[in-house]
Amino acid sequence: MNSKFRTLALLCCLGASAGVLAAPPADPTAPLLDRYAAQARAADPAFAGFSAARGETLHRTRYGLGKPDTPACTSCHGDDPRAAGKTRTGKAIEPMAVSVVGTRYGDPAKVEKWFKRNCNEVLGRECSAREKGDWLVWMTSQ
Repeated sequence: MNSKFRTLALLCCLGASAGVLAAPPADPTAPLLDRYAAQARAADPAFAGFSAARGETLHRTRYGLGKPDTPACTSCHGDDPRAAGKTRTGKAIEPMAVSVVGTRYGDPAKVEKWFKRNCNEVLGRECSAREKGDWLVWMTSQ
């Protein structure tokens, strides 16, 4: 084994054992989920946490109460949140899954803007804090 390779291997081992290489990336949804949990508890003292299963149901259900051409989140975002979506005008939408676009939910103001617009278009109303949290928990599991 040559000395450059040995040095590199040693540095990798030392870095990994010190947690340098093994540290997971920060969860961009954590601040949002904390805020939505506080709002959900304020609206319902019996709130017991978010559910990825409810988030998936929210994403896949056809509501028909918003705009006719967007009866479900899947209308634009598709069935697989790890794949790109497409607006009704044909513009590409990045995948929604955190595993694919890790910085997707890093800007709370932008997330709120899109929740407001998309919930009104699909549901015909704003999403509740619990619905937002459920949906984000599902996106972090994808």
